[in-house]
Amino acid sequence: MKIGNTDFPNYPLFLAPMEEVTDPPFRLLCKQFGADLVYTEFVSSDALIRKIERSLQKITFFESERPIAIQLYGQHVDAMVQAALMAEELQPDIIDLNFGCPVKKVANKGAGAGLLKDIPKLLEITKAVVKAVKLPVTVKTRLGWDENNKIILTLAEQLQDCGIQALTIHARTRSQMYRGEADWTLIGEVKNNPRIKIPIIGNGDVTTPQKAKEYFDKYGVDAIMIGRGSLGQPWIFKEMKEFLEKGEISSSLSFQQKREILKNYILSCIQWIDFKNEEVNFETISNIRLKGIIHARCHLAATPIFKNIPNFKNTRIAMLRADTIQELFQIIDNVNI
Repeated sequence: MKIGNTDFPNYPLFLAPMEEVTDPPFRLLCKQFGADLVYTEFVSSDALIRKIERSLQKITFFESERPIAIQLYGQHVDAMVQAALMAEELQPDIIDLNFGCPVKKVANKGAGAGLLKDIPKLLEITKAVVKAVKLPVTVKTRLGWDENNKIILTLAEQLQDCGIQALTIHARTRSQMYRGEADWTLIGEVKNNPRIKIPIIGNGDVTTPQKAKEYFDKYGVDAIMIGRGSLGQPWIFKEMKEFLEKGEISSSLSFQQKREILKNYILSCIQWIDFKNEEVNFETISNIRLKGIIHARCHLAATPIFKNIPNFKNTRIAMLRADTIQELFQIIDNVNI
């Protein structure tokens, strides 16, 4: 499989773009565990062209993250083109267009999945961005707006005709949000359409190595994108790679190893968010309230390593309320299984 000039191995696994999740510390961690492509958080084209600091920070990446895609969203053709040109200046490997975000503040403004109700504009944006930039352009979208408007079979062909070089399909409609079970049937139909020549990437509810193998085998997709399944467990890429290649997971990490990975991620968040990636002596700030700790809470809440521990509720609450390194790490270090 190839996108632009980037070659991927057999059974490629991609880290999905996720707001407030796929920052450089987490992307680098997933990359270390085998993610073949990582994406930035999605970036508003309107905010980017206004040079809003948070949006400029979102498109920042390190060479060690390659290959990497910058993902953009918006509802205005000119703004999307300008934002794509700004992103291209940083020379990511791919520019990805988000036509799938279902949240109200995005979709109700006619961006993200909102464009599934205005296909002419969706295609106009795609054509304009493809024409404007030299980098490969890809798209991430959903099956359609709702159960009565699953248009992905036709839309996939239309997007390919616009010149995109790969298509990621989340196996839900916008109206489903993230509820219910993802239905990969139409993803398989898109992939098996003889007119489709671009890589098709499947996304939605792939949370175990066994599911990854099943979906590769059953639906024939070129790659699988892992989203919520990576929260609190970046090592899932390593486990999936082993299972896909060997049919088993022969080198599972211990609880203690996973605990240390999460602690190191928290320190990386502090360094990135509180100190703009400058060197820091963590011992000197162990009792200071830090934004990086708050940012990392989604991973502490989601990680499976603390699940099924008896009488853990109060410990979990304390862990998610802690806002200093000393307090948080003391709680985490006292957890044993």
